Amino acid sequence: MKLGTILQNNKAVLVAERDGKAVPVVQAYKVAGLEDAPCTFNDLVEAGKDELARLTTAVRQAPLDIALELEHLNWLPPQPRPSKVIGVAFNNMGIRKSAHKDPGVPNFFFKAPSCLTGHNQPIVMEKHYGETIPELELGGVIGKRCKHISVQEAKEAIFGYTIINDVTSHGLKFGMDSIATTREPHLLRSHHLAWRNRKGEDDNDVYFVYHARSKASDTFGPMGPWITTADEIADPNSLDVKGWLDGKPFAVDNTSSYRFKIEEVVAEASRYFTLEPGDVICFGTSAKGVGEFPNGHRNVNLHQRDGTITIEIEGLGSLANPIQRSWAKQDV
Repeated sequence: MKLGTILQNNKAVLVAERDGKAVPVVQAYKVAGLEDAPCTFNDLVEAGKDELARLTTAVRQAPLDIALELEHLNWLPPQPRPSKVIGVAFNNMGIRKSAHKDPGVPNFFFKAPSCLTGHNQPIVMEKHYGETIPELELGGVIGKRCKHISVQEAKEAIFGYTIINDVTSHGLKFGMDSIATTREPHLLRSHHLAWRNRKGEDDNDVYFVYHARSKASDTFGPMGPWITTADEIADPNSLDVKGWLDGKPFAVDNTSSYRFKIEEVVAEASRYFTLEPGDVICFGTSAKGVGEFPNGHRNVNLHQRDGTITIEIEGLGSLANPIQRSWAKQDV
């Protein structure tokens, strides 16, 4: 089952895909004579597997005259209100080769839920963002509250999968979001420097990067259009991922390139964060370049390029978002 959220009459409406159309869930329940329809994605996830089974029955039985044509929809992110969005940095084996020292665990960061945006909605650039790149990522949605779960249990904790563009401003990351200090010798500890290669005994520089503006500014989290339930994805660790800029391919990769598998990421995250139903985890970028984009997504500067970024993940569909520069009209 594929589930999405659209904006209709200024209200968020939960829909399900059927025969290439979107069936409004509340309407489907009414037609089926079912009560207490889940109105939002969070309602559905929190209600559990029995509710998903009811929803599946209602959508399959619904008359297609209540279904909506996809091209006319105003898409929201399919999960508009997660309690948190967790990202994993450097979870691509090709990129991770450049690490000074591999910590042996996923490197986590957070994206603000307010950065999420829907299919066909613009990625808005501001002048001061500087170089900004797309990141093609598999996203997972947690299906139940969990803490300290095993790798095996993590496989059962995922409700479904989606496409996420982890838009990242390098201009902000290495500007406003970064700071370097030289640590005074009496305050220096081994853990301050153990993760990097020192340039000598007098190199006591410590670097800090806080992924806030650079990862979580408004529109930096395109998502969707669908969340596909986990039962329809045989192996999330082996899905083809492709990216295009205005029809030109810039990345062709596979989730098998991840340093840490999906279930390993979820289990490790649960050691530190209580995972709530509806929480979103972005598992890492797909980075193999193609054609005129030898470095993949790192050759696509959204701050300078026009066009539409399209991401396709095997079994999940296609997410497209136009690039919009806020100052473009002023320059005309």
